[in-house]
Amino acid sequence: MRFSVLTLFPELIETVARTSITGRAIKNGRIELETIQIRDFAVNAYGQVDDSLYGGGTGMLLRPEPVYQAWLAATGQAGLSEVTHHPEKTRTIFLSPKGRVLNQTIVEELAACPHVILICGHYEGIDQRVLDTVVDEDLSIGDYVLTGGEIAATVLIDAISRLVPGVLPDQSAHEQESHSLGRLEHPQYTRPATWMGQNVPEILLSGHQAKIDRFQYLASLKDTLVKRPDLFNQLQLSAAEYQELIEFTCQDQNPLV
Repeated sequence: MRFSVLTLFPELIETVARTSITGRAIKNGRIELETIQIRDFAVNAYGQVDDSLYGGGTGMLLRPEPVYQAWLAATGQAGLSEVTHHPEKTRTIFLSPKGRVLNQTIVEELAACPHVILICGHYEGIDQRVLDTVVDEDLSIGDYVLTGGEIAATVLIDAISRLVPGVLPDQSAHEQESHSLGRLEHPQYTRPATWMGQNVPEILLSGHQAKIDRFQYLASLKDTLVKRPDLFNQLQLSAAEYQELIEFTCQDQNPLV
């Protein structure tokens, strides 16, 4: 799995991505990361990569040529007379508040792609012409605006990397995490068994794995209903499961009813 990030601030990407789990994955060769400084392809000796807006408006916009040349470098096509703008097995993403909002389904789609190129905008963004030429899709990490695309890029790298074989110590771990099954993960507990007068649910101390699994499943459904009803409404539960969930919440320490 290879990530290429086109950015004016490669140090932001490197600092985050080379830390913790993704950092170990890079060190162990499970994933590859390259940051490409857009300013290396400036239009003049002064390092200019932006300009004022046609049509008026405040702020500066990244010019198309530096971004395009950086993208050619990422795809290994710099200097070629014939260029493929949508290379096979490569997906180019522009981090933008205009894009689809990232979710686990999109993450799984991208994890199947060997080479993901992430373009980070800054200032007022990037000239639309180069985006129309090379970008496969705009993606957003939420309905809000950031100063640049670097933070969003590190979020995407982290989320995708977790699905790459060998990145997590137990590859099945992500299968039980929130959103992987369309619902939230169940609450987790550790020692001590009693803390500030609050006890770990007794069933988790019983050693009866089948009952523990069912408890955690119902706790997962309850958390999804309370915290993300939009996700809960998409679940297809049987009448028996609804009844079991009602009974579970009534006897729970923090029931819904």
